[in-house]
Amino acid sequence: MSQASISPRNEDSAPAAPPHGLVEFWTYFRQNRGAVIGLAVVAILAFCALFADIVAPHSAIEQFRDYTLTPPSWQAGGNSKFLLGTDSVGRDILSRLIHGSRLSLIIGIVSVSLSMAAGVCLGLVAGFARSWNNPVLRAVETVIMRLMDILQSLPSLLLAIAVVAILGPGLINAMYAIAIVLMPSYARLTRAAVHGELNKDYVNASRIAGAGTLRLMFNCVLPNCTAPLIVQATLGISTAILDAAALGFLGLGAQPPTPEWGSMLASATEFIQSAWWVVTFPGLTIVISVLAFNLMGDGLRDALDPKLKR
Repeated sequence: MSQASISPRNEDSAPAAPPHGLVEFWTYFRQNRGAVIGLAVVAILAFCALFADIVAPHSAIEQFRDYTLTPPSWQAGGNSKFLLGTDSVGRDILSRLIHGSRLSLIIGIVSVSLSMAAGVCLGLVAGFARSWNNPVLRAVETVIMRLMDILQSLPSLLLAIAVVAILGPGLINAMYAIAIVLMPSYARLTRAAVHGELNKDYVNASRIAGAGTLRLMFNCVLPNCTAPLIVQATLGISTAILDAAALGFLGLGAQPPTPEWGSMLASATEFIQSAWWVVTFPGLTIVISVLAFNLMGDGLRDALDPKLKR
């Protein structure tokens, strides 16, 4: 046998290794420029929230009585100590916005976590109930989904106001109210994803191997439903920030002097014409934050959904 016949295969003809999952994700994510910009803004918000005590030039509740309603530093009458001006009692608006980012992110993350935990569990039960030939379990699915329909049929802000009115005004109760408002979306999304996974071969193989119901739910089916849930959670944070700002504006969320963006707007409504900066900057912060999370959510959807990959 000749030497050429036993020579190893040319390395150039070997198939290339598939890219790492994170590399592939970032490749698709960065194709959406809006999503990258949204991610950068969210990163800035997270940095300000984590290091608010260091980044903020002043305390969020410190009052400078000699500088009440001082305009921004670049405007006539402004002061370089207060870049975005001060409010009606002399508190630095920039410092309150920075500290308010911590509250807004906490509200968004906690509310979404609570609503996702409850909604995913209800969605899993409703999704698996249809595969069980048991009239009682079928009735459980019907009850769960009709309850979700009732919650979704009510305006989200009105439902949040009703929950806070029952529990009482406050930041913690506002989180509970927002979590209840967001819960139906996760329940319906999980149920739909579960129905799409139950007839697949890996689920049938797990059942044949003796996997129990809880193992099928949380170890087999749920990990394959995480992509739409991650996208929905990102969009849910923006909704939670909006609802928290609305509750704060109505006096049902964080109470003064807590530096929450909605309560800052509520305390500044009487100065719309005389001191525009007191209203404009908190409103712009809410708009930019919500837009950033929405753009990032669109990018996550494009990167995680295989049907949208080019």
